[in-house]
Amino acid sequence: MASAAPQTEHDGNMRGSTDVATNRPDVELRIPADSGYLAVLRTATAGLAARLDFTLDDIEDLRIAVDEACAMVLPQARQGSDLMCTFELEQARLTVAVTAECEDPQPPPRDGFAWTVLTALTSEARADVHGDRITVTLARGTLGSD
Repeated sequence: MASAAPQTEHDGNMRGSTDVATNRPDVELRIPADSGYLAVLRTATAGLAARLDFTLDDIEDLRIAVDEACAMVLPQARQGSDLMCTFELEQARLTVAVTAECEDPQPPPRDGFAWTVLTALTSEARADVHGDRITVTLARGTLGSD
């Protein structure tokens, strides 16, 4: 009995393919809600942005933007809870959402320093409160896409 040739990631049909034009991978990362783990999020952000061919300057801007999003969410996070970070990859755009479980979540002030930095570094930013969770979402495209 003959077996089919194994698929490679370049076939475009295999989960985990690096071809984001035909496969839109979504990544979720859950870490303890502790600032000591933010380097993990920064590294994941940089790696995913590099995969989308962001420039080095854009990658650094995204790393800073993710830090600012976390700076708005972490102080409200429940003790001992997790921080959930989701990454949506499109062909020329990366969207990052940072969510924390809170006792009494409040949206960040739009006139604060962190929000000003976040909106300067991204093409889109928003904060949402749903029940006991706060989510700060940011997005940025590659050069010329936004």
